[in-house]
Amino acid sequence: MGNPVTSSTSRPVSSGTLRQSAGPLRLLKEAVGGPRQVQAKARRFVRTMRLYGDADELERRLTTLQERGYIERRPTRAQLIFGALDMVRFVIVPAARDYYESQGIDFNFHQVLRFLDDPVSVIDPTGFLSERDTIIGHVMQVVHLNPIYDLQLLEMFPDGLDRLEADVAAMVDGTHERAGTIGAIVEDPAYHGRLLEYVRNYRRGERPADMVRPSTLRDDPHFVAAERTFAALPGFVDYCAALPTSPVRLLARHRRTKRFPMTAEIRPRET
Repeated sequence: MGNPVTSSTSRPVSSGTLRQSAGPLRLLKEAVGGPRQVQAKARRFVRTMRLYGDADELERRLTTLQERGYIERRPTRAQLIFGALDMVRFVIVPAARDYYESQGIDFNFHQVLRFLDDPVSVIDPTGFLSERDTIIGHVMQVVHLNPIYDLQLLEMFPDGLDRLEADVAAMVDGTHERAGTIGAIVEDPAYHGRLLEYVRNYRRGERPADMVRPSTLRDDPHFVAAERTFAALPGFVDYCAALPTSPVRLLARHRRTKRFPMTAEIRPRET
């Protein structure tokens, strides 16, 4: 969900995590978890599928975000879907692939582990139709340098940021119920400590400076423009709202657009 811009260095991280030290079979087993974890995943999956058809709940969430100043013009459901497809293909996938290759981690296998840990976090890239705990799980299982999109998204829920801070603190001290399955995903042993500091600073109104990782992708102005557009929730929503409204035109645009169009860049705005 959002743009999981990752590590600030291109060097491999410490091998002090299960993700870096265990073999594939062990990682698969840990990502699946035990019966309790599997049942929780199944319940989240079913509830998320129901949300896809719940127009009233989507309306409530968009209204909440609009009241918080993150939305100026509401996109349609079709615009959100095609905007999400662009976010995935122009930023999320290339950035993640580049990062994991720099860490010596097979990108495709890592996506399998992510799916096994929480299927919903993979099938809803925007997070608009995800439960609170699914968004939180995503933030904890994918190394983010700039998780602001997801923190803003959690403000759809009255206790979203409270729960996030509590869960990340539990991950840091090793008491979280998903510590085992998330441990099979996260490759950076210092990540949750940094994330906890980021969340606490954000809640104090001290938004940390955006950090950008060195990458050959940043030599491509199309990638840079897309990354800037999708980094925070207002940029993503503004981008979606500027897309065609007709599903036919949206599909035609999607097929002919192979790179992020420079004219579509949304500059960050104050919220």
